[in-house]
Amino acid sequence: MAQILPIKFQEHLQLQSVGINPANIGFATLTLESDKFICVREKVGEQAQVVIIDLGDPGNPTRRPISADSAIMNPASKVIALKAGKTLQIFNIEMKSKMKAHDMVEEVVFWKWISVNTVALVSDTSVYHWSMEGDSQPQKMFDRHSTLLGAGCQIINYRTDKAQKWLLLVGISAQANRVVGAMQLFSVERQVSQPIEGHSAAFTQFKMDGNPNESTLFSFAVRGAAGGKLHVIEVGQPPAGNQPFQKRAVDVFFPAEAQNDFPVAMQISDKYNVIFLITKYGYVHLYDLETGTCIYMNRISSDTIFVTAMHDATSGIIGVNRKGQVLSVSVDEGNIVPYISTVLQNPELALRMAVRNNLPGAEELFVRRFNMLFQQMQYGEAAKVAAKAPRGILRTSQTIQRFQALPAQPGQTAPLLQYFGILLEQGQLNKYESLELCRPVLQQGKKQLLEKWLKEDKLECSEELGDIVKQVDPTLALSVYLRANVPNKVIQCFAETGQFQKIVLYAKKVGFTPDFVFLLRNVMRMNPDQGLAFANMLVQDEEPMADISQIVDVFMEFSLIQQCTSFLLDALKNNRPTEGHLQTRLLEMNLLHAPQVADAILGNQMFTHYDRIHVAQLCENAGLLQRALEHYTDLFDIKRAIVHTHMLNPEWLVNYFGSLSVDDSVECVRAMLQANIRQNLQICVQVATKYHEQLTTTALIELFESFKSFEGLFYFLGSIVNFSQEPDVHFKYIQAACKTGQIKEVERVCRESNCYEPERVKNFLKEARLTDQLPLIIVCDRFDFVHDLVLYLYKNSLQKYIEIYVQKVNPSRLPVVVGGLLDVDCGEDIIKQLILTVRGQFSTDELVAEVEKRNRLKILLPWLEHKIRDGSEEPATHNALAKIYIDSNNNPERFLRENQFYDSLVVGRYCEKRDPHLACVAYERGQCDDELIQICNTNSLFKSQARYLVRRRDGDLWAKVLDDTNEYRRQLIDQVVQTALTESQDPEDVSVTVKAFMTADLPNELIELLEKIVLENSLFSEHRNLQNLLILTAIKADRSRVMEYINRLDNYDAPDIANIAIDSELYEEAFAIFKKFDVNTSAVQVLIDHVHNLDRAYEFAERCNEPAVWSLLAKAQLQDRLVKDAIDSFIKADDPSAYPEVIEAAREGGNFEDLVKYLQMARKKTRESSIETELVFAFAKTSRLAELEEFISGPNHAQIQQVGERCYEEKMYEAAKILFNNISNFARLASAQVHLGEFQNAVDSARKANSTRTWKEVCFACVDGEEFRLAQMCGLHIVVHADELEELIDYYQNRGYFQEIITLLEAALGLERAHMGMFTELAILYSKYKPAKMREHLELFWSRVNIPKVLRAAEQAHLWPELVFLYDKYEEFDNAVITMMAHPTDAWKEAQFKDIVTKVANIELYYKALQFYLENKPMLINDLLLVLAPRLDHTRTVSFFTRVDHVPLVKPYLRSVQNLNNKAVNEALNSLLIDEEDYQGLRNSIDAFDNFDNIGLAQRLERHELLELRRVGAYLYKGNNRWKQSVELCKRDRLYKDAMTYSSESRDNAIAEDLIAWFLEIGNHECFAACLFQCYDLLRPDVILELAWRHNIMDFAMPYIIQVLREYTTKVDKLQQSDQERAKEREEAEGQPVALGEPQLMITAGPGLGMPPPGMMPPPMPQAGFMPMGVPFQQPGYGPM
Repeated sequence: MAQILPIKFQEHLQLQSVGINPANIGFATLTLESDKFICVREKVGEQAQVVIIDLGDPGNPTRRPISADSAIMNPASKVIALKAGKTLQIFNIEMKSKMKAHDMVEEVVFWKWISVNTVALVSDTSVYHWSMEGDSQPQKMFDRHSTLLGAGCQIINYRTDKAQKWLLLVGISAQANRVVGAMQLFSVERQVSQPIEGHSAAFTQFKMDGNPNESTLFSFAVRGAAGGKLHVIEVGQPPAGNQPFQKRAVDVFFPAEAQNDFPVAMQISDKYNVIFLITKYGYVHLYDLETGTCIYMNRISSDTIFVTAMHDATSGIIGVNRKGQVLSVSVDEGNIVPYISTVLQNPELALRMAVRNNLPGAEELFVRRFNMLFQQMQYGEAAKVAAKAPRGILRTSQTIQRFQALPAQPGQTAPLLQYFGILLEQGQLNKYESLELCRPVLQQGKKQLLEKWLKEDKLECSEELGDIVKQVDPTLALSVYLRANVPNKVIQCFAETGQFQKIVLYAKKVGFTPDFVFLLRNVMRMNPDQGLAFANMLVQDEEPMADISQIVDVFMEFSLIQQCTSFLLDALKNNRPTEGHLQTRLLEMNLLHAPQVADAILGNQMFTHYDRIHVAQLCENAGLLQRALEHYTDLFDIKRAIVHTHMLNPEWLVNYFGSLSVDDSVECVRAMLQANIRQNLQICVQVATKYHEQLTTTALIELFESFKSFEGLFYFLGSIVNFSQEPDVHFKYIQAACKTGQIKEVERVCRESNCYEPERVKNFLKEARLTDQLPLIIVCDRFDFVHDLVLYLYKNSLQKYIEIYVQKVNPSRLPVVVGGLLDVDCGEDIIKQLILTVRGQFSTDELVAEVEKRNRLKILLPWLEHKIRDGSEEPATHNALAKIYIDSNNNPERFLRENQFYDSLVVGRYCEKRDPHLACVAYERGQCDDELIQICNTNSLFKSQARYLVRRRDGDLWAKVLDDTNEYRRQLIDQVVQTALTESQDPEDVSVTVKAFMTADLPNELIELLEKIVLENSLFSEHRNLQNLLILTAIKADRSRVMEYINRLDNYDAPDIANIAIDSELYEEAFAIFKKFDVNTSAVQVLIDHVHNLDRAYEFAERCNEPAVWSLLAKAQLQDRLVKDAIDSFIKADDPSAYPEVIEAAREGGNFEDLVKYLQMARKKTRESSIETELVFAFAKTSRLAELEEFISGPNHAQIQQVGERCYEEKMYEAAKILFNNISNFARLASAQVHLGEFQNAVDSARKANSTRTWKEVCFACVDGEEFRLAQMCGLHIVVHADELEELIDYYQNRGYFQEIITLLEAALGLERAHMGMFTELAILYSKYKPAKMREHLELFWSRVNIPKVLRAAEQAHLWPELVFLYDKYEEFDNAVITMMAHPTDAWKEAQFKDIVTKVANIELYYKALQFYLENKPMLINDLLLVLAPRLDHTRTVSFFTRVDHVPLVKPYLRSVQNLNNKAVNEALNSLLIDEEDYQGLRNSIDAFDNFDNIGLAQRLERHELLELRRVGAYLYKGNNRWKQSVELCKRDRLYKDAMTYSSESRDNAIAEDLIAWFLEIGNHECFAACLFQCYDLLRPDVILELAWRHNIMDFAMPYIIQVLREYTTKVDKLQQSDQERAKEREEAEGQPVALGEPQLMITAGPGLGMPPPGMMPPPMPQAGFMPMGVPFQQPGYGPM
């Protein structure tokens, strides 16, 4: 069996699995201030960030983009401290706010949280404390000691004690080939420091046995030249009353393979008082704090654990190693004490730890010591042992009984009291102890002691304790019940003491539900107000604690209407649908007894779920008509109540109609008008006004009209007419106003309303023949019925209203009125007079139009000339006058040219048909372009049109006339070229015209125009822009003329024209322009790029011989891949600028000889790195290795590395070797040497390079070359890298070199950097090629292999023992067991199997193991069952063996587990005992274990052939109260004694008498006599006497008869004595005098006077009447006993 371990080891997290780069896992970048957070600084690309890993949720790390030199998380909360240079900042991450910041004067080299609100800062010279509280600055605590100064000392830790009175700074430095630790201990109170040699340390608080206070202990570990030591000392003066702590100094063991190891971290568990010491090499040491004893030491990590903290969850230590594993080590509570006792053989320490930390494992030691002291009569010491025993193993009722059984010694305290005294000093008593202590204390009347113990929490309260205390003090008992959480007893106490309000609070708190209604009824009987408060408390929660209906019933029982109302208002405030019946009940009780209260409740609208119809009827009966209407829904009920408007609030009644349907509302209004129209008209109007939209105005109008109420209609429509847009409303309102004589209102509506139908209103007003025609005038004026109005007024001789209309109402309607008068043949004088008398504003245009339509325009001439003489500038006036002049031909052209006020457009249109020339004059004067063009085109006036366009200078107008859709464009262009432009001398006219032609895209016409302007020696012949335009237009329209224009013209922009010619593919013309103006580079560019004639270009370059021209030519040649010619041209141009293209072209064409010349020229001009680089490569390509070596040996800027790589890629390994050797690139040098076959040199170069990739390359090359010695040398540098190992092994294996790779890995195991992968892969190789060595390898190195990977390999190789071994070590016990059962020949070993099978997780394997043992090892199956028993399902196990018929085989197992009293086990074992006929064993089994089918077993035994087993059957019947069957079975087997015993125990008369009769039947008189004695109290004397007489056996019955007579005689004597005593008492009572005074009636005594308490009522009176007070009453036949 595996050795127990005192520690638990756990891996919590692998940092790399959450995305942490392994390079960032180190002391400088990772911090661990507590077991809550890990903080890592990373750099991803150029982005610096801080990663915060919450160890409670490690799968979701927080990443923040923060640039800082250091970051530490607060040990308790999400607060981070950041350091960048000398700046310190503290941030709250959750609140996203900065808490504090400070700029230090010195650099901070180390910092650490020493508490949740304090950071310690260590600078180069001093130590500071910085508090988060307030605005405090860092406070200097002390200066660093000289031993901790200097660049060679690295600060690694800072510790303080709990009170921060002792401070410790820890640093390390390298001296004499070892790491030396230096510490500085500083006392804050004494302000002194002490230097100490040490590597790690910690403070803790420890309370020694017998000391009242804790001591401050300081522990530190050191690894010096002489070895390792651990010291534990007390710092400062011991507290008052404390004994000083004895200093401890113990050796720290370091293994031989860890000679350079030293302590790096220390944590002390306050819970277990254990020191955890971590060393650099990953070893953990456990020491007992008090004694300094080393408990355990082992290696937990192959990598250094560089940061640690306390693990609060386990009171252990947590740390991070360089691989990123987050590990924790803690004390295993279940194993540490047994480990110390058995492995360390230190029972004293085991006992001490068990007592001190309440740990299991030392129970036997404590029991043994307790019994020994008890036997030695050292009861005080035994009591101390019992009190200190961990987990209360000795604090039982048996221990108390043992102390109770001891006699008290004279003059000494009783042992039991000594025991209780020690327990009270230790802490709290348990339940049994509390009961046994409190009984005598209360009996002695020392209640104050009990109160004192309760306040000090020394007693465990229980219901039994409360029952004991209640007999003495109910209040104190209440306290006990509360502490014991006995709700029913607590509530009973509250009720008995009248604290009803506390009942609800307590019931809620503990979730207990008593009978609240019963309690409420009792409260109501005593105090209704208190009962109301209690009832409110019952329903104040969302879920009432009692049924509200039952509570209401209680109120009503006592007729408490007011209190019930108050209660229900509060209880029903949430207005739930389920409470509708209660709401109805509340309203009903108040409507019957207090209608005002009900009205207030309904007015507040608190409830909505009551029976509304029932409440409405009650409201109507109570006179609350408003409330009744609010609840009625039937129209008949509503109409019945609503007509009584004098009893209703008018405002409410109007609002009430809003709740009715449309039809119901109309019916109600109708009913109100019908009932009393005078009384209800105003209300009906208000209702109609407010709800006319819903009821429709049409229906309301019809309603009012049906009652002929025009007054109501007028008021109703008057309230809505201003807001309504219905024509009928406005018309009806006008009609109603007329009916009621409201003429002013008619006039207002006619003027302001826009909604009535004008025609309808006009006709109505005509028919109405009102005395005032103003409403009719308004309607006709507004809606353009003026003509009809004039006809109506003129025909009815109402001419004065016509004058009033045009003079006062609307003068602007004069033109229409004049037209109407003209239509009715009114006289001209009247019309002229009317026009002259109107002074208001009217439209002259309209007047002229009206007159002009009737061909009577001349009548306006005098009025028009009069207006002009008055200075009128109105266009309409001048337009009319112009028309008259045109018609009369009164010099119209002069008027049109000189008059500035007429409208050209109007007059021009008037002239178009009469005289087109006059129309042109009018249009030109007003710039009416479209009209002028139209009239010119229509009448062929193109010359006038051309002149107008040239003078107009309007580009848009030009575009319009030059559009190709204009059919007159050609005639117009001819007039422009021939007439208009030749007449113009203004350059602007020419410019605009030319632009217009260009815009219109008329190149040929433009050429024609420009030739006329430019080539005919006009004023514009030398104009540059016109020359440019002429050439460009020719390029576009007629290319044949371009060369002519180029040669004839000289004043144009040559470069621009040439480029345009190039764009138009006129390359010769462009070349001619460049050549004419000596632009040679552009000229040769044309030849190269466009003419594509390099020969002409070469000739042109020869002729002009300019470097720029040669350079252009060279680039063209290079582009055409004429590399040699291009290089010659570049050399002639002396131009190295295109060296990248030249190099590329030469490389593609292989012209490296020419390239060398070019690059040598280029190198003289510029010292570019790329030029020299290509020159070096060209030397290599041309095999000029000597020149190459000479060149790179001198000063140069060549990229040697790059060239070397290129040479390597092109397999020029000699050149590459020279280049790599020059720059000391040993990695690539080794590669080149490998290709050259220089393996030894390659290994030497690889050693210098020290690169994994290089080692791999050289190694693989050596393997291919079968240089295995050299390959092994390389391989040893590769295998230490886990990522490369698999590739290396595959390389060897693929080539069949199995032995060589095994040899390599075996040699590598001794390396310092040996890792898990090497051990794992070697194990896999052994499994494949050397299986015999695999087991030895695994036994040595199983802890260092990747077990899952090796498991797969072992399984594939069918190495079953090794597979089981690995499964066991990997704790995959299920698979180990399965493997052993699947391959028993190779893998099964009994001890190993039993050890592993108990650890499996899948219980099903137990039953497979049982099957396996049955098939293979049946004789060992009981051993297996005993091992598996604690976790077996015994029922299933028994069923299994029953099914396979092998129950007898497992009888020992059944015996061992029968103490569990399992039914299946009991029945199987009983069946087995029956088969074995072991009746005694069966009887013992039945008596000890009762969980089986008693009746079934009895029935089986009843039929058994063995008498003793049938007897057991009778015994079973007896045990199950089947007395008759039991006795019958005994009678059948003649088991007389058993039959008599069972009859007596049955307590059944019939069974006993039946047995007596049976004995007589069989003639067994002796048993008859014996049965009389055995069943004496069950037998009837008369029956026995009769049987004895009938069978003549009176002698046998005589003892029974004598005993019966004696018993009856005794009873009679007692009755006689009792009767005499009662008679004596009666005589004494009769002799006492009767009390005098006024007799008080029982019926008037009142409650509580003479009445017994509830439940103690006397029996009912025998007759009616009353008895005087003081007279005792006795019922007949009942006297004092």
